[in-house]
Amino acid sequence: MDYMPSYKEEIRSKNRTVCCPICHFYRTLQKSKTTSAMVFVLVIGDFHIPHRANAIPKQFKEKLVPGKIQHVLCTGNLTSRSTFEYLKTIASDVHIVSGDFDDETSYPAEKTVNIGGFKIGFCHGHTIVPWGDKEALEMTRRRMDADVLISGHTHEFESFEENGKLFLNPGSATGAYSATCAEVVPSFVLLDIQDDKINIFVYKLHGEEFGFQKLEFTKK
Repeated sequence: MDYMPSYKEEIRSKNRTVCCPICHFYRTLQKSKTTSAMVFVLVIGDFHIPHRANAIPKQFKEKLVPGKIQHVLCTGNLTSRSTFEYLKTIASDVHIVSGDFDDETSYPAEKTVNIGGFKIGFCHGHTIVPWGDKEALEMTRRRMDADVLISGHTHEFESFEENGKLFLNPGSATGAYSATCAEVVPSFVLLDIQDDKINIFVYKLHGEEFGFQKLEFTKK
């Protein structure tokens, strides 16, 4: 899982109905008693509202409805109280780390949470130098002793495995400007955690065209 599939391989939803993994999960939950071990985690960040973006895309908000997601892990740079309040409407369990543009002093620089069988560490990523560097990310993960390391700051989605561990960057939820990325594509990630396995759903918005990719990670 070193590289994402090309966008041509994504499931697209501009002119036809596509089964959203959130909707699929919800229908499965109603039909099966075995889904109690399934946990949905929203991984999102780098909003920069209102300085670099006006709002979260409506196509994203249509999917992020209350009652279907148990945890929110935010990589920071909310830059407004209203964004925090919005995340609280999605799930009651919201964890946020501080970005380099956040004025809120109560957010920690980094954090670890245990969800299912995974220890997840996350930080904004601006203190990991060079930004997005795989070796530097691995050093941070080892220091945090995490199975999964989530970071942001680059405004570009990335997912890779290293030494049997998972590294994720959800990108920017609003497609906010970044000096390190010529064209920022709005994105966020949903994790479906089941025991020692994580189904990773990556949501992207190319213009008005909405789509998602699915990846899988199994704990070694």
